[in-house]
Amino acid sequence: MSARDVSDMINPLYSVAGVLVGMLVGLTGVGGGSLMTPLLVLAFGFHPATAVGTDLLYASATKAVGTAVHGRHGSVDWPIVRRLALGSIPATIVTLFILGGANEHSAKTGTIISTMLGILLVLSAIATLFRKQLVARLVPRMGTLEGRRLAITTVVLGAILGVLVSLTSVGAGALGMTALLVLYPRQPIATLVGSDIAHAVPLTLIAGIGHWLLGSVNGELLLSLLIGSIPGVIIGSLITSRINERVLAVILASVLAIVGVRMLM
Repeated sequence: MSARDVSDMINPLYSVAGVLVGMLVGLTGVGGGSLMTPLLVLAFGFHPATAVGTDLLYASATKAVGTAVHGRHGSVDWPIVRRLALGSIPATIVTLFILGGANEHSAKTGTIISTMLGILLVLSAIATLFRKQLVARLVPRMGTLEGRRLAITTVVLGAILGVLVSLTSVGAGALGMTALLVLYPRQPIATLVGSDIAHAVPLTLIAGIGHWLLGSVNGELLLSLLIGSIPGVIIGSLITSRINERVLAVILASVLAIVGVRMLM
């Protein structure tokens, strides 16, 4: 493929969307799926399945870079990643088979995906805004698990995330991170963030490939988003220290809640 062929595949409008979402990811650390997938559905009119499939491959590429950075700094707990993957990978494969049998591009399936996406966005908004309160309340109940019980609970968490992410591309960010903070309260936050990102790589890659095999990935859209998101993430990361963290959380939670409700309408 020539350079001209590649340039013809790039849609500047989609790249601008990639820049904006990339900036928000860099500013807040929230996964792009919570922002990009509803944007593709509501603003650009893509079928929910195409938005989800394309966003999953987009996420796998961007999170691979994040994993390399965290891995180099030693902020990934690989046993946690393995436990999550032990649950998420089989759950992802089963979910993809069900989607394939249900005709992923049908109007009914699109409605189901949109409804689940809306619910998860509202839950993500709650988790973003009230994370400290939720963790403080749940840690006395769940944060004392150890050994085999902790391992099994983490595998179950991975399975739940596998279903949610495969169906909507949302869940591994705000919701998954909150759950890890509850289950592993003694782990450094940076390590849990790195582990969450590292687990998202195989999860989004396998789910994205599955959606691609089902015909739910738009190559032009994927390339355009990747080109825009890289500078966006860099810009967001550079200016994040200049913006009040609480203000960011309120803004992000408000956006997620509004978009989530809009997806449910």
